[in-house]
Formats: sequence, C-alpha cells, structure tokens
Amino acid sequence: MQVNNRLFEIIYILLQKKQVTAKELAERFEVSTRTIYRDVETLSNANIPIYSTKGKGGGIGLLDKYVLNKAILSEEEQKQILFALQSMKNVSGRDELEKVFKKLSTLFGKAVNDWIKIDFSTWGKSDAQEAKFDAIKKAILDRRRIGFSYYDSNGKESKRIVEPLQIWFKDKSWYLMAFCKLKEDYRIFKVARMKQVRILREHFERDLPKEQKDKRQDFKIISLKLQISKEMAYRVYDEFENEGIKKMRNGDFIVTAEYPENEWVYGYILSFGEYAKVLSPKKAKEIIRRKLEKSLKKYL
Repeated sequence: MQVNNRLFEIIYILLQKKQVTAKELAERFEVSTRTIYRDVETLSNANIPIYSTKGKGGGIGLLDKYVLNKAILSEEEQKQILFALQSMKNVSGRDELEKVFKKLSTLFGKAVNDWIKIDFSTWGKSDAQEAKFDAIKKAILDRRRIGFSYYDSNGKESKRIVEPLQIWFKDKSWYLMAFCKLKEDYRIFKVARMKQVRILREHFERDLPKEQKDKRQDFKIISLKLQISKEMAYRVYDEFENEGIKKMRNGDFIVTAEYPENEWVYGYILSFGEYAKVLSPKKAKEIIRRKLEKSLKKYL
C-alpha cells in the first residue's frame, strides 16, 4: 500500500467511529467523494477490511474487531513510514499530520527524532514569501487549483490558473510542476516569479505525468570559464561544484560551469562586479563587455 497520510487517517477515523459517509470524509479532507471512493478501493486492495453501503443509513466502515496489524510491516518499513510522515509534516506545516505521526509512533512503539526541518523562506524575506509557499503547499495537498500572476525571464506578465502537482528544488531555486489551463499542458513555474498566489475553490483529480519533462522553455547550454578573485571565496564554494573549482597560487579561482544561455546568466556574472572575469567563451566576454559599457555610460 502506498504511504499516504490521508489513507492512514481514514483508517483511524473508522476505528473510532463505526461508520461515516463519503461526504463527511470528503468535507474533512477537502476532496471530492470520488477521491474518497478511490481511497476506499486502494485500502481494500491492500487487504484492509473496509466496505461501503449505499442508501439511507449507508456509509463507509470497517469490519467489526478489526485492528491495524503492525506485524505486516517490517522494522525498516515502519521507520520509513514515520520518516515519510515527518518529512511531509515539515513540508506541509499541518497539525493533522502531526497527530497522525504521533499516533503511528505510539502504535509502532518507536521514538523518532525530529531529523528534518524544511523552511521555504529565505534569509531576510517577509511573511509574504512564507505565505506564498503555504498557499502552494496547501493547494497541492488539498488538490485545489491556484491562480497567480507570472513574470517570464523578460518581465512579461501573464495571468495563470494551474493545477499544482509538485514542488521542485533545482539548481538553487524552487519550482512548481503544474498543469496550466492557459497552455493546456504541463508546465514548470519558477516560484520566485509567481505573484499574488491565491487558492481557488475548484478541486482537480489530475496526477503527475508519467514522463516529467522540463517545459520552462527551450534553451542552449553555455560552458563558462571564469576567473574569480579570492575576495569572493565564500561565493565560489557556495555556488559552484567542487570539481569545477581550481585554486590558483595567488588565491584566486578558475571556475568552470554550465548554465542556460539567457539574460539571467549574464546578470549572474555581473553580480560579481570587479571580482570576476570571463575567460571563455569569446561570445560571453563580448556580451559582458557591452553590458558594462552601457552601464558605465549611465554614470558619465
């Protein structure tokens, strides 16, 4: 059975109550009754004695005298379930997961240290940044659409309504994998460019695509070779892979790295100011030189 906090909580609810309706469970978890019946089928396929009856007085229940048998799970599987729930409660920040985690810890007779802490905010950010991530996380877990304004790499704004599916952390940035209603296709959005994020009332049933492709935009990869002064050592070790760093005798660094060729990468090079020099390729050297000349004219 796939580890899913909603499935575990449904079992606990049914252990406490003889019977509940699909509507009651759907309202509790803020999903559709169709999703609840799918959960019932999943539990049944996992040999959980769950049943549903229709008509007046009907509902969903467990066979009498059923208890969750922890013996069907190995020691390692029990630990992995607890670790997974602990990760999820750190990501979601929801009290419900904390309750489920404590119940299963007691059931399995295990004390698990709080081994992970995930904070989606960055140093010095306002509460608005944290609120944005909270909205995205809640929408993913509750299967609700979100709306937002999105700014592409050229600063062009578009209004989007998407079905959020997964948050990615890739190449020092957070991304959202979602199905975009505007494009009628799966897309990846950089979270930093998402503004005025709001959760909509509409639920959705869509799942992640079997093959997850990066659909931000087509780009060409550029191989850069930079000389960076020793004053920027803290950035060199923070932002580049060790195998791409070579320290010179005078303390400076020769750094090689690959990036998508776009305005961002040239802005990134310029962020080092006087402490970085492009050694190759020649095209990148010329672009940086022209940008510096234009910038200098503003101060003449």
